[in-house]
Amino acid sequence: MLFSPLLRWLQRTSLVAQIMIGLVAGVALAVLLPSATPSVAFLGNLFIAALKAIAPVLVFVLVMAAISNHRPGETTHMRPVLMLYAVGTLAAATVGVTASMLFPSTLVLQTQAQGTTPPGAVSEVLLNVVQSITANPVKSLLEANYIGILAWAIALGIALRHASDGTRTALQDGAQAVTQVIQWVIRCAPLGIMGLVAATFAEAGTQALWGYARLLTVLLGCMLFVALVVNPLIVFLVLRRNPYPLVFTCLRESGVTAFFTRSSAANIPINLALCKRLNLNEETYSIAIPLGATINMAGAAITISVLSLAAAHTLGVHVDMPTALLLCVVASVCACGASGVAGGSLLLIPLACSLFGIGNDVAMQVVGVGFIIGVLQDSTETALNSSTDVLFTATACLAKEQS
Repeated sequence: MLFSPLLRWLQRTSLVAQIMIGLVAGVALAVLLPSATPSVAFLGNLFIAALKAIAPVLVFVLVMAAISNHRPGETTHMRPVLMLYAVGTLAAATVGVTASMLFPSTLVLQTQAQGTTPPGAVSEVLLNVVQSITANPVKSLLEANYIGILAWAIALGIALRHASDGTRTALQDGAQAVTQVIQWVIRCAPLGIMGLVAATFAEAGTQALWGYARLLTVLLGCMLFVALVVNPLIVFLVLRRNPYPLVFTCLRESGVTAFFTRSSAANIPINLALCKRLNLNEETYSIAIPLGATINMAGAAITISVLSLAAAHTLGVHVDMPTALLLCVVASVCACGASGVAGGSLLLIPLACSLFGIGNDVAMQVVGVGFIIGVLQDSTETALNSSTDVLFTATACLAKEQS
């Protein structure tokens, strides 16, 4: 009986509002009761561990079930969705390069990133992608290799299209069960975020961020510009109507939760539920949303571009226009392979730096800087990536309805 008012309040209050309350509570704990933060931080560690555990299974089951239940002849509108993903990522990389050249940042290269092995050439990145695709499916699930997970899910989904109705129904039931489990985990987000924020502020405060304020401003400014200007422009060109109601809905319902969970894969149920509320084509969004969580990486393209050019500016390397354009393409392609890996976009910075002749030792110091500012950089990057998944999926579906 004592918990009844609390349960009713939880049911009435939106998850976003609860997350904001958890954020404020975490800051307050760190400031007022710093000695209590280790206990509270445990909640944050549990929350992140649960997300990491369930997210690979979620992508695998959802994609496999969606493809296996697709009926021949049914329209999915996947081609325009993929086109929007590609255009959006390339546009984001272009914004990152342009902003970096207009507002160059200088880094203090003192930190080292330990235990990381970056790719050394574009061919190596492509080889890693191929190896990821053909990796053992069980190993892919254990190591959160989302490229491999996606490849096996698509292959099995296509094969299971010829299975019995009972088998396909069981797969759909399994997908719904896994979705329900991750929704339970996400309902714990306010407590988890309270622990994460409390631990972050207690250990480092804001001192670690002030030293890189200019770099953070360029990074976050680019992501906001893409979210509020570039993406709406793309949507307007496709739909020929005011894009901002849809843009703000996606940012509010998808971007906010992704900002705090810092996982596009874990945010898939939120995006699927939003697509359902928007009355989109289920045959389209059931495939496009899990796929977008793996390959639609506008935020990663910005991170790779901005940090690479910051390294070039710090070392006095002149970047001409052809090289800048090449960087846009490289950042866009590499961003697709950065998903599902902690600091994945950061580990591709040495590859982009190699375009300017910057050595691996210096480039890895830039990766270290990226990890320092990752609290805000990674959260904002994920929010942009995840909200754009829904935005472009909705745009493709609505464009088909208008035609």
